Formats: sequence, C-alpha cells, structure tokens
Amino acid sequence: MRIGLVGAGSMAKVHAAAYRRMGAGLVGVYAPDEKERAAFAERFGIEAYPSLEALLRAVEVVDVATPTDTHEPLALAALVAGKDVILEKPIAHELAAAKRILEAVRETGRRLFVAMVVRFFPPYRRAAELVREGGVGRLGVVRMKRASFRPQVPWYLDPARSGGLEVDLLIHDLDYVQWLLGAPLRVFARRQGDYVQAVLGFKGGAMAFVEGGWAYPPGYFRTAFDLAGERGVIEWSSDAPRPLTALLPKGEELPPRVGLPVEGLEEDPYELELRHALSALDAGTPFEVAPEEAVAALRLALLVRESAAGGGVLEVA
Repeated sequence: MRIGLVGAGSMAKVHAAAYRRMGAGLVGVYAPDEKERAAFAERFGIEAYPSLEALLRAVEVVDVATPTDTHEPLALAALVAGKDVILEKPIAHELAAAKRILEAVRETGRRLFVAMVVRFFPPYRRAAELVREGGVGRLGVVRMKRASFRPQVPWYLDPARSGGLEVDLLIHDLDYVQWLLGAPLRVFARRQGDYVQAVLGFKGGAMAFVEGGWAYPPGYFRTAFDLAGERGVIEWSSDAPRPLTALLPKGEELPPRVGLPVEGLEEDPYELELRHALSALDAGTPFEVAPEEAVAALRLALLVRESAAGGGVLEVA
C-alpha cells in the first residue's frame, strides 16, 4: 500500500519513523508550509507534495497527523477521495465533527483507524489480556495516571483547537477504562490549573479514578495504573518499567502467562499500532479500535471537561 502523510509536526515524525522501521510504503508528505514539508521529505526520503489533492492522487492510505481541529476537513477529503484513513487521536475536538467523520466512513465505504495508542503499549495491552482471562476476577477499582509537562506548541493549549487537557491527554486513559469496563453511568471531575481528576461510576458498582495533567517540569512524563479485582491487583508504573506485577492470594496458581516478562517500552507502541492498522487494511479484518469507540472516548472526555468546569455529576447518555 502506498501511504501518504498529512502533517510534518511531532506526531507526523513519529509515524514516519515507525513506517520506515517497518519497511512500509510511505511515499510522500503534504504540509501547508513549503519549507517544513521539504525538510520533512528530505529527512525521511519521500516526496513532498505541493497540495493535499496531489497527495491524494498518489496514495491509497492517508495518515493524518495534524492539529486536532484540522482532523475533520482532512479526513473527510481523504474519505471522499476514496482513501482509507489512519487518523491520529483524538478523532476530533468536537463531538459534532467526530460524528460527521463517522458518517463519511459509512457513506464512502472506506475504512478509518483512529490511533488510540495506549491500547498498544505492551504493559497496558498485557494488563487488559490478564483481566479478560479472569486473572484478578471481576474488576472493582481502576486507577489511571497520566502526567507530563505543559506542551510547548501553542495549539495544544487552545481548547478551541485541541479540545483542552481532557480531550488531548486524559482521553488515552478514558478510552482504556472503557475498553476494560464499558461505558460508565456517570462522571464527576475537578480541575485545578493544569491538573484534572475524574471519578467514573459503572453499572455493578465498579469505579475508575483517572488523573492527569500538564503539571510536571519540562522533560517529565509519567504514567501508571492499577487494576483491582476480586482476587488480586495488576499494577504498573513508568517510574519502574518492570514486567507487570500480579498480586494474588498466596498459594494460588497464577492464571496463564502471569509472571512471564512482557515486552518493555523499547518495543515502540506507535509502530505496533501502525503495523496493526496496515495489516487489518491488507487482510480486510476489523481494527482493534473501532471508529465508534474513538467517538465514545471523545464523548467521555468532553463530559469530564464539562464536569471539571463546574458541571457537577453528569450522567453518561
């Protein structure tokens, strides 16, 4: 498959580097700034296309890695042109825009993969597998943390463009929680400066606590989770990137594969997600992130943002 990138910023560079390591068919890039796209093309040994239309004529798959507020027009242009689309998360900055993208997918019959990369981080992926295998029993409490330094690129800090902290950052863990537990019934959140904490309540009594922010000094990015079930706990922290720890009652046998080392973060999750997307396109098999799930993650992130702004406890429709 001939792949074209739209964008020449940080995420476009991450995707391009992953395609190069994979030996995938990345052939060109389009970005509005001529000097930026020329430098990007030279760096990755691909063609710089002078317009989006020129890129669309030359490729089969379009990878959109641009500011969030541009996702809708770029994805729609690619879908209408008959191209399959890989779209950097979040699907959009507004729910209405996300729904229009989803409608275009249905109308054109083309395929859309939204790059919710946390599902492809080995510790997160292995933890989800262990939960589904029943290793810790039914989940009761899930705790997620994602904290970094304040982005230095202005558009991230503009909620009208990025959706804000909740949509750009917390959406990773909100998607992961829904991947494990399904949609919550209600949401309550609070925000202080660049820090947000959300509490999600689920049918059956399970709870999730999701915290995140842009509150660390430059250069720091920390993530962690613990998943507490009826029989034990699965925990992991980027501060100590060891294999997953499974804490079960002493004397009980571990479920299959618990205790075996998992791949560390030296295995690039961006490469894993893009490899999956291309393989699914090639084989015609389902994506592990359905477009509807990406819309659901955005909807939940927007509810967290509303609650954090003083909206109180909100019901999830």
